[in-house]
Amino acid sequence: MSAQAFEFDGPHGYRLAGRLELPDGEPRGWAILAHCFTCGKDSLAASRVARALAAHGIGVLRFDFAGLGNSGGSFADTTFAADVDDLVAAGNAMTSDGKPPSILVGHSLGGAAVLMAAGQMPGIRAVATLAAPFDTRHVLHQFAPQSLETIEAHGEAEVLLAGRPFVVRKSFVDDLACHNLESRIAGLRIPLLVLHSPLDSTVGIENAARIFAAAKHPKSFISLDNADHLLTRRADADYAAAMISTWASRYLIS
Repeated sequence: MSAQAFEFDGPHGYRLAGRLELPDGEPRGWAILAHCFTCGKDSLAASRVARALAAHGIGVLRFDFAGLGNSGGSFADTTFAADVDDLVAAGNAMTSDGKPPSILVGHSLGGAAVLMAAGQMPGIRAVATLAAPFDTRHVLHQFAPQSLETIEAHGEAEVLLAGRPFVVRKSFVDDLACHNLESRIAGLRIPLLVLHSPLDSTVGIENAARIFAAAKHPKSFISLDNADHLLTRRADADYAAAMISTWASRYLIS
């Protein structure tokens, strides 16, 4: 396997930085992996799942959403809707480069983003989510109540997320309430694979149940058993990638 940088123009006037994980030989197909909230393309889960998929013959683009990692833009100016736009732009860039994606994979809030973006990407034939929330507002559970109060009163606040400070604005919070993920899932009408750990303490297993119930067939569910939310154990990331690869094989277009 090998990897190479892949940069492209985002929809809001900045460059987005990505990394293509390339399998040995001709790829069986192409996928885009959307990382979790504030994580970046080089998070353990994103890098391990992408590499494991490449080991199974699937070329994968993982990229930093705006304001994170090596991508342009300011995190303070981003919204969930902007992340969805970035995903669509990533698909267009890959297609222009002769690597049209047919699979979307999203982790945590990235899972919600791929569910929203898939309907805007006509080449997508299947979607897989890892530990995804059913409601985009679920991410606010990571915010201290005082932070939300400050954002409401003053328009922004510095919030500690995963041990790192981020400026979060009211526009981000308000945007989360504008997305009806249930209706988008119900209207998806392409194969969906939901992967979730019953022991996930960040995004509870009930979210997977609600996503699965909202989706139309064909749909599948795989339990990640005792994995944590961030898939920090390599064995869990490898297992998830192997399951996605096997399931996706009938939907790949090379």
